[in-house]
Amino acid sequence: MSITATATAQLFIAGAWQEGTLSPTTLTDKYDNSPIATVATASKAQVSDAIGHALASWQKTPLQQAERAQILDRAAELVRRDATHLIATVMADTGFAIADATKEVERSIDTFKLCAEEARRLGGEMVPLAGVPGNHERIAFTRRHPLGVVVAITPFNSPLNTVVHKVGPAIAAGNAVVLKPATQTPLSAAALVGILLEAGLPSGLITLLYGSGGSVGQWLAEDPRPAFYAFTGSTRVGQLLHATVGMRPIQLEMGSLASTIICADADLARAATLAANAAFRKSGQVCTSVQRLYVHRDVQSEVAQRITERVASLPWGDPRNAATIVGPLVSPPEAERVELWINKAANSGAAILSGGTRHGNVIAPTVIADAPDSSLVFSKEIFGPVVVLRPFDELAEAISGANDTPYGLAAGIFTRDIDSALTAAEQLRFGSVHINETSSSRVDLMPFSGIKASGFGGAEGPKYAVRDMSEERLITLSRA
Repeated sequence: MSITATATAQLFIAGAWQEGTLSPTTLTDKYDNSPIATVATASKAQVSDAIGHALASWQKTPLQQAERAQILDRAAELVRRDATHLIATVMADTGFAIADATKEVERSIDTFKLCAEEARRLGGEMVPLAGVPGNHERIAFTRRHPLGVVVAITPFNSPLNTVVHKVGPAIAAGNAVVLKPATQTPLSAAALVGILLEAGLPSGLITLLYGSGGSVGQWLAEDPRPAFYAFTGSTRVGQLLHATVGMRPIQLEMGSLASTIICADADLARAATLAANAAFRKSGQVCTSVQRLYVHRDVQSEVAQRITERVASLPWGDPRNAATIVGPLVSPPEAERVELWINKAANSGAAILSGGTRHGNVIAPTVIADAPDSSLVFSKEIFGPVVVLRPFDELAEAISGANDTPYGLAAGIFTRDIDSALTAAEQLRFGSVHINETSSSRVDLMPFSGIKASGFGGAEGPKYAVRDMSEERLITLSRA
């Protein structure tokens, strides 16, 4: 199935697909910049109406836990049924290579299933009041209740699975959802809304809005009616969102500058292969992509050789070519920025071991050594297919270097030494530390959140998000 230039992406408000009242935008192909679709743009009045309808529907159409679970299970099966179409849609939205788009769809199935399981098991606990003198005639327990309207604001680099990670738990907890996907990737979100409707979700409980973060995102944040906000994106935007929503609960997954450490005693073949894959999947447009690769000086040459050999075998270019592994970046300005950063690093003395060139919106997978600390490729999140090698002599040096950023999302370390592994686990200041895996390791059922400027509030992962998107209520009973 292919996505053609005749495609349209409409808003979904109050149970109906509709046009935006502002001028639509044009979605373009990430590889050749040709037009793909016309995308509706929501006005401030439409945003306000959408929230009002979502809240009213949630109040009128409460879903029992078993119903929520059944809907989410059906959604998983519909994603499986429509996998071929969804893979094509993700590729059209993102420019991902087919392997990355396929993985995106496969993970979405798993995430929906996990959300269904959490819908079934969501509950409270007994509180042992009888353990306090004078309370033996009392019983106490907690229950979980929906919050109301959840606003989900999602990024371009995971246009299906991250959407499921926010919408799925919100539905599992019994909420209505207002979804604003990234402007670059509207079609995947529309396909997902269609699947949820076919799965039986009452139409008033899901809303789809398109528009920029500065307009639609800001209007969503300013409205006092949503009860919870789930956001994945840049730290700057996350901070603005948090400042605007005030005391309401929020889940922020924000910027990163991920590091992975390879010790001298590591399985070098495995470590180099995994590090290369983690640096270049989705063209490096992943918040946990390996950007800084700390390698023990004794094995630096071997690791560099293994990675450059691996890079040489990674076909890059047109994502519609089944062999392609590294496709385009999300937009021409992003490709130009990454090229500029690489050139600046080279001009400051860095060695380009592989890649370093741009062809249209595609950056050849790039390996850099000897980049100065001040270079942008080392000090800022690049969000492109670039990995920077940095030697170290003592583990403490690598840990200190990895920690020396404003961010703290994920890190990895490869070592056979248990003391080194435990030291890294204790001292790396990241939300996740993966031993003998890269910083980009993730299983969808695990908690996923960052510290420092990488995260705030709750965690992704259905079990954890469902609890964040519900409220706990204590009930006590006394004998009359």
